[in-house]
This record gives sequence, structure tokens and C-alpha cells, in this order.
Amino acid sequence: MDLLPDVWRQDYWLPPGVTWKDMEQLADSDRPKPQDLLLALPLALGFVALRFLFERFVAPPMGRCFGVRNRLQMTAAPSPKLESFYTQQSRQPTQSEIISLMSLCGKTQRQIETWFRLRRNQDRPCHTKKFGESAWRFFFYLAAFLAGLACLIDRPWFWDHRECWKHYPVQPMERVHYWYYMLELGFYCSLLLRISVDIKRKDFKEQVIHHFATIFLLSFSYCANYIRIGTLVMLLHDSSDILLESAKMFNYGTGWRKTCDTLFIVFAVVFLVTRLVIFPTKIIHTTLVLSMEVFEPFAGYYFFNVLLMVLQALHIFWAVLILRMAYKFLFLGKLDKDERSDEESEAEEDEKDKGEEDRNDAGDYCWERSKDTLNSKLSMLTNSCVLNNFSNHRASVADRMRKAQ
Repeated sequence: MDLLPDVWRQDYWLPPGVTWKDMEQLADSDRPKPQDLLLALPLALGFVALRFLFERFVAPPMGRCFGVRNRLQMTAAPSPKLESFYTQQSRQPTQSEIISLMSLCGKTQRQIETWFRLRRNQDRPCHTKKFGESAWRFFFYLAAFLAGLACLIDRPWFWDHRECWKHYPVQPMERVHYWYYMLELGFYCSLLLRISVDIKRKDFKEQVIHHFATIFLLSFSYCANYIRIGTLVMLLHDSSDILLESAKMFNYGTGWRKTCDTLFIVFAVVFLVTRLVIFPTKIIHTTLVLSMEVFEPFAGYYFFNVLLMVLQALHIFWAVLILRMAYKFLFLGKLDKDERSDEESEAEEDEKDKGEEDRNDAGDYCWERSKDTLNSKLSMLTNSCVLNNFSNHRASVADRMRKAQ
């Protein structure tokens, strides 16, 4: 029972020498209160419902305009035993499991491997679903970025980051920044609610960490009245996410390859500049160094900066993937996959299996052709030998008959 009051100890949330009574100098409407965060839950549910309507009624006609077409997929033949193993045990059986399935189902190893590959392909999300997710994120990030830019561009701390800490923490909160915070927090909560049913991508674990870190960062910065620096962090992140989602939208369509490649290059430049240059040199430098000109370190100061460091570590992880993509595009002349998050976790392995199967098919086909050619040549050689022997035999008999005469 005593734990909850300890959580709100002023030395956890406020700089030394500042008390909660000092915060009461602000009017209730101008002061961030922890109970305000409860609004994020209904907003998150509202975003989930709005997204359902968007992906149901808006995204499909948009996808048709972009030329989005789903790939034709072969379905696996019905097999109750293999289906039971697939759903209850593993989607990718080991070699020993394949051997046991061979005796159980009376199929060859090749047939079982092909069945599992086709069955995994059936569970792959179609391009229409991928396009709907990217379009939803694109429109939110675009709206959030434009709204954030409109409410920050004329504020002094947008240009001079020392203004973020002027009179901190007794800083009045504007209503427009309150709603900016709540909508961003509600959106990321909705992503976390939907993450189990969304497309599972290659950086799934990193996405979960990112969502949790963002939610904790927004919640703590709101309660500790880090509103000014928090709005700058949100605006900076939304700027590059717009380009990423737009590049994905064009990638799923047909006939937009050059547009997709151009957007990806622009996104890569913006991402690397904002996340690896501006974020550490401006945002983190502001919270670590410039804030010390106003107050001494306290628990909230360390916690806030640790969360920023977690985000920076994720930025470096994604930057490595993006640089790999840029290398392939600039030096190899191809841009086949989205290394950052667009490729599903099993795609590469299944493509490898498919490639091996195709090579086996090609090998079998070449062997059959070689065998047929060899048989044909042997047949021709045999016929030739028989004909030659027969001709020689006839010539020999005719010669003996002439001598006898």
C-alpha cells in the first residue's frame, strides 16, 4: 500500500529544490496530470476501429489505383496429418520429423517439403493487406507531422533548444500540445494492441521494443512536464516515417518501380540525417547537457535519457539495414527487398527452399533430356552397326556366289 505514494515522490519526478506545490502555481488546465494519460486507451480503441474501416473501405480502391495485385499462389493438397503437424507442432519440420512424416503419410521427402512450402505460402499476407497497413500509417504520420509542425514552428524552443528548459518544470502546457501528445500516445498504443494480428516482419522484436519505449517515453515525459522536448522528438520521428510508408505503398503497386526507388533513396537520406545526426547532436545533447544549465540531475533525468538511448540504439539497428539496401541499389543495381521491415521473417528461407527445389527440378529435367539423347544416339549407333553388318554379310555372300560360278 505504501508503494504507490513512493512512486510519486517529488525527487523522482522533479529537479532538486522543486516540489509539487510549485507545480500547483499553474492552472489545472495548463498543468499535465498523470490521470490525463487514461485518455490514451479510448483513443487507442478509436484508432483500431478507424483503421478497420480504413482498411475495409478506403485502402482497397486506393490499392487498385496503385495497381496492387495479389500473387497467384498454389494451394497445398489436403492432408489432415500434415495439417495437424503444421498447426500444432511446427511450420518448418526438421529432417528427423520429415522422416517420421514420410512413414506416417506414405509420401516422399520431396512431396512433404513441397507441401510445407506451399502451406506456408498460403499463410503469407497478400499485397492488398500490406498496402492497407502502409497506407494507414502513411496518412497518420503525414497528418501528425503537419499538425505538429503547425503547432511548433512559431514556438521559441523549436529554434532555440535552451528554451525547452526555461523555467522548467513550471512551464504551462498549451492545449494544442496536450492533444498532440494524446493522439500520438493513442496511436502507438493502438499499434501495440494490433501487433499480434498485423503482418509479422523481420524486425518484429525491435518493433515491440520500439513501441514500448515510445509509450514509456511519451507517458513519462508528459507526467514530468517534458512537453517541449517531447514534441520535438515526435516531430523528428514522423518526418522520415512518412517517406518509408509511401515507398512501401508504391512498392506493392505495379509500374511504380522508379518512384519507389526514388522515395527509398530520399527516405534513407532523411532517416540517416534525422536519426543519426540531428537526434543525438540536438535532442540527446539538449537533454543531457543543456538541461544541466537549469537544474541538477535527478531520477527522472536519468530515466528519460535512458529511454532516448534505447531509441537511438534502434535507430542504429535500422540504419545498418538501410545502408545494406542502399549498397545493393547503388553498387549492384537492384532494390529487391526492404531490409528494414517489409520482408516477412520466413520469406528468405522459403525462397531458398524454392530455389533448391527449382534446381532439383532443373537437374531432373536435364538428366531426363541427357538420358533421352544418349538413348537416341545409342539406338542410332546400334542401328548403324546392324545395318553395316547386314550389308557386309550380303556383300560377302554375293562375292562367294560369283566365285562359285
